[in-house]
Amino acid sequence: MATLLYHLGRVSFRLRWLVVLLWVAVLGAVGFAATKAPTPADEGFTMPGVESQKAFDLLEERFPGAAADGASARIVFIAPSGEKVTATGNRAVVERLVESAADGSQVASAVDPFTAKAVSEDGTTAYATVSFAAKADQLTDASKTHLESAIGVARKAGLTVEVGGDALATQPSAGGAAEVVGIAVAAVVLLITFGSMAAAGLPLLTAVIGVGVSMTSILALSEAFGLSSNTGTLATMLGLACGIDYALFVVSRYREERAKGRDPREAAGLATGTAGSAVVFAGLTVVIALAGLWVVGVPMLTKMGLAAAGAVGVSVLICLTLVPALLGFWPNAVLSRGARRNSRRHQRSLRRTENGGSRWARIVVRHPLPVLLLGVVGLGAMATPVLDLQLGMPGDEAKSTSTTERRAYDALAEGFGPGFNGPLTVVVDAKGSADAASAVSTVSKEIAATAGVVSVSPATFNKAGDTAILTVTPSTAPTDERTKDLVHTIRAERPGIEAAADGASFEVTGKTAVDIDVAQKVQDSLIPYLAVVVGLAIVLLLLVFRSLLVPLKAAFGFLLSVLAALGAVVAVFQQGHGADLLGVETTGPIMSMMPIFLVGIVFGLAMDYEVFLVSRMREAYVHGDAPKTAIVSGFRHSARVVVAAALIMMAVFSGFIGAGESMIKMIGFGLAVAVLFDAFVVRMAVVPAILALLGHKAWYLPRWLDRALPNIDVEGEKLTGRAEETERADSLVGV
Repeated sequence: MATLLYHLGRVSFRLRWLVVLLWVAVLGAVGFAATKAPTPADEGFTMPGVESQKAFDLLEERFPGAAADGASARIVFIAPSGEKVTATGNRAVVERLVESAADGSQVASAVDPFTAKAVSEDGTTAYATVSFAAKADQLTDASKTHLESAIGVARKAGLTVEVGGDALATQPSAGGAAEVVGIAVAAVVLLITFGSMAAAGLPLLTAVIGVGVSMTSILALSEAFGLSSNTGTLATMLGLACGIDYALFVVSRYREERAKGRDPREAAGLATGTAGSAVVFAGLTVVIALAGLWVVGVPMLTKMGLAAAGAVGVSVLICLTLVPALLGFWPNAVLSRGARRNSRRHQRSLRRTENGGSRWARIVVRHPLPVLLLGVVGLGAMATPVLDLQLGMPGDEAKSTSTTERRAYDALAEGFGPGFNGPLTVVVDAKGSADAASAVSTVSKEIAATAGVVSVSPATFNKAGDTAILTVTPSTAPTDERTKDLVHTIRAERPGIEAAADGASFEVTGKTAVDIDVAQKVQDSLIPYLAVVVGLAIVLLLLVFRSLLVPLKAAFGFLLSVLAALGAVVAVFQQGHGADLLGVETTGPIMSMMPIFLVGIVFGLAMDYEVFLVSRMREAYVHGDAPKTAIVSGFRHSARVVVAAALIMMAVFSGFIGAGESMIKMIGFGLAVAVLFDAFVVRMAVVPAILALLGHKAWYLPRWLDRALPNIDVEGEKLTGRAEETERADSLVGV
């Protein structure tokens, strides 16, 4: 591996113009394809294999042309203080709005609240439902403007009017200026680390090019594969962070080789062969973790994982080719000012055998047990909120109170009860019943008698008269645990209800039921996912480090990091500690996919630092250092760069905390704190402490397994002798 990448680095350095032109051509080609690609259709959220999805599929089959997935707007009317919406003047305003809304070009129906009895008991609140024949992303500006104009007229008449649903939903920001701040912080960290504008700018430049290739590729393929905007956000997040970090390690190793007196081309080859090998395996662990999300069985999650894995793969390719090529254009500019001038201060720095990393490592190897206990106990304490974890899918209740959707949600909850915002849809299949109407009536009565049910709507039959829809209103809010218990209770009582319904069967669906099913499926998939991803990564690390205990130690450290990070997410987004500082206005259940999503991404990133840091220790050990000396040597060479890489990743991920989308905000925060815990506690304290306690045993591998495993040579041991020979050959023929 190291030899192959060594030659790739030298070739890229020598044929730098060709390499740059090839990447420019790739970016131009996928960019052109992206401009010509059609806008992807909104396929909606699907969850194969769960009851709520089966019920929805039955609705699609038995109610054809009903536009079940069409956009809708729920217009909420609130009378002025002391008045009622049923008053003559207010009623006239509401009826005019409904009549005007019905004239929209894409409107399928507009239901008058007084006809539909959609007025609260105290008469202060009412709502009208406007249904569209097109999906939300297919609504024209004219249709939206027409509805907004009608709403504006009602507001001017004195009524408070708020709008829920997806037809006029506020589009959340993806991060905005916060992302720019994250990149700016990354640039400052790079500048401080390298002391050179060129060295700081090169990782940023290559990372941006990588993200450009990835994003345009996603746009070009979005229609074919049904990729969403969130897919691109995740790919950008990981592509940018990994791209900067990977280039950072190669440039740092290049500077180190130049300090040893290597010529620029040889230094580029050695940097690509050694640090590049670590990049390849670090990237592979991230790709495995992301691609492994298909195990969960959620199509949206699979697409997000595969797209992000592709972005990381592009970052690795750019790091191995474009970075050494750009080093060929500026072989000396990336060196520090002292190195370029060969100043006395620079010469003294080369002779120093101690720096901050090695001094910290000496403290750890002298006191490994206290450091290990302190790190494990501290992370364990941070993980304790996980015991209170509640999963769900945030809806309008999680949005800012500045949005009309949130105000509409609150008004409906106050006027009609908390369960009104999360009704359950029961689909009754009476095809096998002799008397469909009687069977549906039996199901309706039995469900209405269940504790926790406020009301059951009259049945709506399809044209064939063999399938009916019931709307069940719970007494509790959609994200309340009691609502979850109610869904489970209704399903548990199904055998008895169906026996009384003379051959009819029913299934429970609706957004609330879908959210509950998603949370359960993700929870059930977590152990299989961990087994697949951790198992493959342990095999990969076994090849890299040729050790039995180092991969197991890496997996243990990862579990500490991810549990502590998930605990921090629960503490902020569910329990509300420090929520105001992050702009989180409403706390509640953690997004159902967050735990498994966090596990996948954090595992990949944790293995990044493991490979970068421990590979330098392994390199020193292979070249003859004692175990504790190898730890100190590894920290002396890589601690500063690992710290810089972690700070950069934290800066990039923190930028997404400013996103308006709660899912992206939560992911950004979770990843930022995960990197904090993993890089600064696990990799900088727990890992060296465990290695110091293990000593030679840390690098033990049975002889039979050693012979069976291929020798990948990540440390570049085979390159040590040939470097001098290659330099002598280059001096004869010229570079």
